[in-house]
Amino acid sequence: MTTDAYQALRTMIVLACVFTAADAQEWTRFRGPNGSGVSNTQTVPVKWTDSDYNWSIKLQGRGHSSPVIWGERLFVTSCHEESETRHLHCIDTLDGSIVWTRHFEFASHKKHKNNSFASSTPCVDENHVYTVWHSKQSSPLLAFDHHGNRVWEYELGPYLHGQGGATSPIVYEDLVILANDQKEPSFLLAVDRMTGEERWKTPREGKRACYGTPCVFTSSERPAEIVFTHCFEGITGVDPKSGRQTWHIDVFGRASQRALGSPILADDLVIATSGGVGGDRQLVAVRPSGPGTSVEATEAYRTKRQTPHVPTPIIYKDWLFMWSDQGIASCLNKSTGDVIWQKRIGGNYFSSPVCIDGNLYCTDLDGKVVVIAASDEYVLIARNDLGEATKATPAVSDGHLYLRTETQLHSLGGRR
Repeated sequence: MTTDAYQALRTMIVLACVFTAADAQEWTRFRGPNGSGVSNTQTVPVKWTDSDYNWSIKLQGRGHSSPVIWGERLFVTSCHEESETRHLHCIDTLDGSIVWTRHFEFASHKKHKNNSFASSTPCVDENHVYTVWHSKQSSPLLAFDHHGNRVWEYELGPYLHGQGGATSPIVYEDLVILANDQKEPSFLLAVDRMTGEERWKTPREGKRACYGTPCVFTSSERPAEIVFTHCFEGITGVDPKSGRQTWHIDVFGRASQRALGSPILADDLVIATSGGVGGDRQLVAVRPSGPGTSVEATEAYRTKRQTPHVPTPIIYKDWLFMWSDQGIASCLNKSTGDVIWQKRIGGNYFSSPVCIDGNLYCTDLDGKVVVIAASDEYVLIARNDLGEATKATPAVSDGHLYLRTETQLHSLGGRR
């Protein structure tokens, strides 16, 4: 083998290892890569039965949080309401065995009937898994290493909103970031991911509990920004280094509502939702532009037609897909908001859709996973029954789909 051929082969092997590692670490927060919910893996079936699962396990208690994965370690939370004990589980993705579980006692308190005491999705990096437990007494943000050792704790303070907590953190560079929106005090927070030391804490009015998980918006005109949404605060871009607000647009009004879905990105657009159970539900796309301190966000379009309240929309190729709580799926032009098709699928949904190899997967409250084509033509592909109710959003990592119901966790797909 010539020197050039050897170097070319070596480069191919290194790149293959890099891409394999990146695929294995794709689902480290709620809805995966930057909250997009999109995976290109081709080893997840669209139709299956119970015999197709790699493994299925029973979790302690119940919960609505989604799994997050790093390598061969999956992390998910649950709660025993009767014993007032919350759990953080570390699970081996190869066989579903429990590697370790940490337990947290708490005092039960009022929450919304559709919420749980384990609704916040953790986030994970190569060093730690981070989780937050909201309660009226205290709300710790905790870091554990992958062996289950507690590394640090940051106290957020009492969570006083009657809906109960459900906000989820993210990791960005050397920070753990989250929005603590409730009655008072509401604030945006960044702490050092290695030490838990506060880097910045930005107060805001809040007043209503909102549960969107932030995302990272990048522009050629300026450094990256963290995007937060809130029903009364609107959509905000924040400098991750200082916590300073770089742009803001008030788009949702002051009607009785909550921003429950998370912001998503479509090229230079930031897309977010807010709404009420009985009132208007709206999706708004905004375009932040300009350099440095001269950023201005302008509204590109909005729609109120079959907009979801709880499920987060999803972008795939040139399309924006919405999956409403009442089981109506919509395909829109992501740049203009023009409706391409709308279809009633049936069922009721809190889970957000994910896109796997060009197909949308979304689970209704009864545990039926509906699969449709992510295209400009409506195609129903399959309906699969998990056998138990769920409000959790699936996770995808290293070619596998992880489906969490109220009390169980299933692994599906991958090369056999």
